Amino acid sequence: MYIMSKDEIKAYLVRIGIAEIKAPSKAYLFELHKAHIQTLSWQTIDIFARKPASIDYSQSIALVLGGRSGYCFHLNGAFSILLRSLGYKVSLHRAGVQPLGAEPRINSFHLGLTVRLLNEQLEEETWIIDAGLGDMPFEPLPLQYGEYTQAPFVYKVTASGIAEGGWRLEHDPKASFTGVDFDPKAVADLEEFKPKHDFYSRAPESPWFDLFLIRNRSAAEGAEIRGCVLKKYDQNGVHKTELHTKSLWLEALADHFGEKLLNYSSAEKDELWSRVQAAHEDWKRSTAGAVSNA
Repeated sequence: MYIMSKDEIKAYLVRIGIAEIKAPSKAYLFELHKAHIQTLSWQTIDIFARKPASIDYSQSIALVLGGRSGYCFHLNGAFSILLRSLGYKVSLHRAGVQPLGAEPRINSFHLGLTVRLLNEQLEEETWIIDAGLGDMPFEPLPLQYGEYTQAPFVYKVTASGIAEGGWRLEHDPKASFTGVDFDPKAVADLEEFKPKHDFYSRAPESPWFDLFLIRNRSAAEGAEIRGCVLKKYDQNGVHKTELHTKSLWLEALADHFGEKLLNYSSAEKDELWSRVQAAHEDWKRSTAGAVSNA
């Protein structure tokens, strides 16, 4: 299993805004998880740009250290190695995201993580870790059935109805998907997920192939840019802003998500904006037509 060098660990921690290496503990796990989610956005940018990075651990870590990010396989893959390199007991799990209106599934299109820790009574506890979906819990959740509020969302941990011994994380009704089911059996490496990444990142049928989407969340709010629309949500509701110009779009990417497209040339940024703007105008025309025909 890939283990990071001390210099890599320090650089990774600096990237997510943590000053020092500490012994593995519950408090430090929470600190790492919150920093990772707040700093590293979930995004489809490289897929949309037709330059997807592999999900090998070394490549995912290089993305993070290079000031970039990725989607679930990159984010949870890199985070699993950071945690393991810091001394945590980490397991990888097959998982499946249930989109709105679809049935629950475990199809390995999501990489799930758990961490096992000893509590004060020296009993082992299991924690659900997920830095890879953009609006998942800000803090780790115990693998104990119940309801957990982490503003602006409420999450439920329940038994999975499709995997014996598995668990399900039900998302808030106002979130971007219905829930995630997890296989309890740990997998040894990323081989199970590589064909799924190939589909997600290269197949025209992939939901991410022609969608520019970036998400993150903080302790009390979340945000996303879908095409040319910035959406922020908090306890007071959803707030949308249309980004009319490339400068506003690039500014929003940097200010709200820390995404400066560091490995993109000026010409590539222009091409990205041109495609995003064209898709946005097509969407506006289609929705206007739908309203006029209602």
